[in-house]
Formats: sequence, structure tokens, C-alpha cells
Amino acid sequence: MKVRTDKGKKALVLGATGLVGGYLMQDLVEDESYSEIRVLSRRPLDMDHPKVVVTLANLLDLDSHKELFEVDQVFCCIGTTQAKTPDKQEYRDIDYGIPVKAAQLAKDCGASVFAVISAMGANPASKVFYNRLKGEMEQDVARIGLPNLVIARPSLIGGKRQEERKGERWAQRLMGSFDLLVPKPYKMIHPAQIASALKVLANDPPEQAVVLSHQLKQYAL
Repeated sequence: MKVRTDKGKKALVLGATGLVGGYLMQDLVEDESYSEIRVLSRRPLDMDHPKVVVTLANLLDLDSHKELFEVDQVFCCIGTTQAKTPDKQEYRDIDYGIPVKAAQLAKDCGASVFAVISAMGANPASKVFYNRLKGEMEQDVARIGLPNLVIARPSLIGGKRQEERKGERWAQRLMGSFDLLVPKPYKMIHPAQIASALKVLANDPPEQAVVLSHQLKQYAL
């Protein structure tokens, strides 16, 4: 089902200060079909634009900001790392709890689209904590029954992050060196491609909610 693209769309972004979220914000601001971009963030956003409305909040308490979910599209670009969040329960509260709660609020408030970033390898039956958590998140978001759902499953994300992720940095170098040998679905993807694809898919949602990494590149403008 095509989502309306006339002027005046409103979007809400969670995770706007992150790598993908930053590119997504730029894409949304530059798109004249959006009249307002709301941001829920735990820290100030380095962007000053008349379209952008930032609310500083505890993202683990989204119920306190339910009214902000009265938009056309909700984008969830939330994610943490083991280095930043070594406690598994806290990790679950962020990577699982925030997207699931956001999806429920989006449904309750009548949003047309909910788009969320997951990860390649997401599987609720996986023995790997990270993959299992992402799989459970996808599973429970899908159960909410949103009108249109987009689940992006990127492979290793390239680009320079604000925080240092040594393991990820070495993986980027390795995959970059052997790019020709890496199968298409597993090739590294740039955050700008993920952001662009999310915006495109939010305005023309796919029949299948899950979009794999190489497919995201095809949708990216």
C-alpha cells in the first residue's frame, strides 16, 4: 500500500544522533514532502532546522511522550553495543524494549508506517544473544499488527562512528579488503544507503516487511 506523499507528512525519529539516524535526518529535512520531523533523544541534536522539533527524553519511558507518536511515520534507529552496555538486561531494555514499545505506540496513535533497523542474522531461536535479541524484537514488533512495517537487516555498517568500536573497525577493514570475495548479501553497507532506503520504503512499503542488506542498497537513492 502506497503511503501518501503529498506535502505535510510528519515523522518521528528515535536514534537521530546515531550513525544511520544522522543520515536519515538529513534525508528527511531535505525532502519537501515532510513538514515536521520530531525527534526523541536523550541528548541534544546537532541540527538546527525549522522542520525539526527535538524533545529530550528517557527513551526507556516512551509512554510519557505518547503524543509525539501522532505522526505519519515512525523511524526507530536505536541500538547499543556490548562495550557500552555490558549488562544483558539493560542491553535488552534498549535493543528490544525501545523498538517494541515504539511500535506499539505508533500503532496506538495511528501512524501509517513503522520502520526499524534490525541486523543480519536476526533469529529468535539463535544461540547468539545479539542475534536472538534482534529476532525476538522483529517477531514481537510484527505481532503488533502495524498497517505498514519495514524491518531493515543491514550487514556490517561502514562509516565512522562517534564512539570507537574496535572489533567493528577491524571487521570493516577486513571486509573492505576482500570485498570482491564477499557474497552480495553480506557485503558492507554504508549508513547513508540504509537511511535512504528507509525513507524510500516508508513511502512505498514492501510486501515483505524484512528487507535484507543487499536489497536496501537497491532501494537507496
